[in-house]
Amino acid sequence: MRELYDLLTSPADVNAGIARRMTARRKEQKLTQAQLSSRAGVSLGSLKRFEQTGEISLSALVKISFA
Repeated sequence: MRELYDLLTSPADVNAGIARRMTARRKEQKLTQAQLSSRAGVSLGSLKRFEQTGEISLSALVKISFA
């Protein structure tokens, strides 16, 4: 079994992996992007950009994580 650090080849890979897991979790909870952004207090545009590119501020990521 490969170690976790072997699977993460770049910061972009880490960001993309986090975005994929967060998107999957949102869908498991049957939340729309608009619903999650409202609950988290994060703009819908920021949430959409995060899910598409993995780019987001740390404070917005924490808010989404708690929502």
